[in-house]
Amino acid sequence: MPMAEERAWRTLDRPIRIGISACLLGEEVRFDGGHKRDAFLVETFGRYVEWVPVCPEVEIGLPTPRESIRLVRAEQGVRLVGPRSGTDLTERMRRYSRRRVRELAAADLDGYVLKKDSPSCGLFRVRVYGAEGEPPVRNGRGLFAEELVERLGELPVEEEGRLSDPRLREGWVERVFVYARLKALFAGRWTVGDLVRFHTAHKLQLLAHSPEDYRRLGPLVASAKSRPRSEVAAEYARGLMAGFRLLATTRKNTNVLQHAAGHLKRVLDAESRTELASVIEDYRLGLVPLVVPVTLLRHHVRRHGVDYLAGQTFLDPHPKELMLRNHV
Repeated sequence: MPMAEERAWRTLDRPIRIGISACLLGEEVRFDGGHKRDAFLVETFGRYVEWVPVCPEVEIGLPTPRESIRLVRAEQGVRLVGPRSGTDLTERMRRYSRRRVRELAAADLDGYVLKKDSPSCGLFRVRVYGAEGEPPVRNGRGLFAEELVERLGELPVEEEGRLSDPRLREGWVERVFVYARLKALFAGRWTVGDLVRFHTAHKLQLLAHSPEDYRRLGPLVASAKSRPRSEVAAEYARGLMAGFRLLATTRKNTNVLQHAAGHLKRVLDAESRTELASVIEDYRLGLVPLVVPVTLLRHHVRRHGVDYLAGQTFLDPHPKELMLRNHV
């Protein structure tokens, strides 16, 4: 039976809270009066989520519909302007973004989804136009998105366009649930033992993303007794979330699956060991998705009561109803 402190982070007692560009929920807040409702986010992921919708352009007072705005390269740096009217909204948006991100920092978010290509919300490769009408270059970042990722560095942030990639989608959702569990661990009084149990439970999951970060965090956990708690918590959060930002790969997942299978050798008969090894190899070769070997592992772990593996978040990182591992 898990201890009370462990149950607090294993069984979250509140919905996952996700900040989101309001247009992705179907709100008609875009410059043309429309929306960009995302079916996966609203219909599938939304069953597990409490949304915190944000539209920076509307929230700084722009009407709907409105003149489209863009990032423009100028002598004083990249500016946010309305090309038709010439209105410069840069400082207005930056003041708003600083205030709004402070509010969001206090809103207990577990993640954020931004609208791609937006001059306010775009995270990657936003068009930046030349001041003299040169062709745009896709190397910008929306002004609100820039403030968000700078101030809330550990928060799992992604663009909705990238979530159409199954691996990126599964990786981001993993990060969201890891971050939620991490915050639950550090939300109240915690002991070094609590941290050790958390780190141990996330071993295989983190190894599938970054073996290097798992190794780097080990000495921090080992030295936690002799360091200030706030310092340990901040450093551990930075290291853990940095590791999970790296994408899990087939090779790393295969290594983790084989490692887990090694813990079952003494309890499985020869036929079951061969079957498990064969399914892991099928996954490595791309013949079956990750859910297949993981499901078989979970079956053997439950059947034989292997406590170490039963406690590993790798086997159950997010709600199975999302079916994310059916596609990676």
